[in-house]
Amino acid sequence: MSDNENRSTCQEATAPAGVDEAYRAAVEEAGLPPEALPSDSFFAPSVEREVDRARAEAVSAARSAAMGSSEPSETLAASPVYQAAFAEARRRIEQLEAAFDVEAGNALQARRAAARAAGEDLPPLKIGVLISGSGTNLQALIDEIASSNLNAEIVLVVSSRPSAAGLKRAAAAGIQTLALSKEIYADPWDADEVIATELKRAGAEYIVMAGYMRKVHEPLLMLWPNRVVNLHPALLPSFQGAHGIQDAYDRGVKVTGVTVHFANAVYDQGPIIAQEPVRVEEGWSVDELEAAIHAVEHRLYPQVVELLAEGRVQVREDLTVSVDRS
Repeated sequence: MSDNENRSTCQEATAPAGVDEAYRAAVEEAGLPPEALPSDSFFAPSVEREVDRARAEAVSAARSAAMGSSEPSETLAASPVYQAAFAEARRRIEQLEAAFDVEAGNALQARRAAARAAGEDLPPLKIGVLISGSGTNLQALIDEIASSNLNAEIVLVVSSRPSAAGLKRAAAAGIQTLALSKEIYADPWDADEVIATELKRAGAEYIVMAGYMRKVHEPLLMLWPNRVVNLHPALLPSFQGAHGIQDAYDRGVKVTGVTVHFANAVYDQGPIIAQEPVRVEEGWSVDELEAAIHAVEHRLYPQVVELLAEGRVQVREDLTVSVDRS
């Protein structure tokens, strides 16, 4: 190859200077270290992806810090993206706090416990239920309420999928529903602000996640502190994540189970309210294990909601939970 051809090839592979500087500015703005910059002037698509990832991480960290649940590194805190996201998060949080009353879970529990101790008739606990699929745990709650075994009222069912079969169960029981499209979840905060607004309007005192396949974020956790309840098909802290049943089965455990816990900013690590073991019988298929897990869920979840309705649950400072069963 001649020198002229060499120079021509190099010119084709080199991005214009203006584009280079724009990329460099974006990398610096996202809070990436200098090492993230390529050694030459050509910026590959992988660098674009790294910039996008760093921006998303900066926004997520800023939102968590705005809630007081985490502290950023000095480098990240100095990032313009982080600073802008933190300011925006604080503004949105303050708007929500100004629009709605916030009562901590322990305070609500103490209030209901005092009324029970005084011999007062407790009003039904108003709950909002979040679903994504068939809604069998929702149905278990509906059935227990209908049979007067659960002193609760489902004021709204929210689905992350408009096609979720659980919406039909809610409609059959005369319960108001809200279905969100996946486009709304492009920004999880936007989605959770919509959900929070509708749940507050409906008067929900607790949020009950029943097969809801999305993580909840600050708008819900802030307005319902220790009042967002989740169900996990394993004995936490073992087998966290979306595949608890399959993971336990693949590991060959002899005992797994069901956990009911409060949701917080750390996935599957909130304070544990109740657990029940399930023995894995020899020769079971994963489908048989799943059926056994679901049978426990359908019994345990309404029991826990009833404990909440009676004001028997308190979260200690060390994030363990005391349950008054007297």
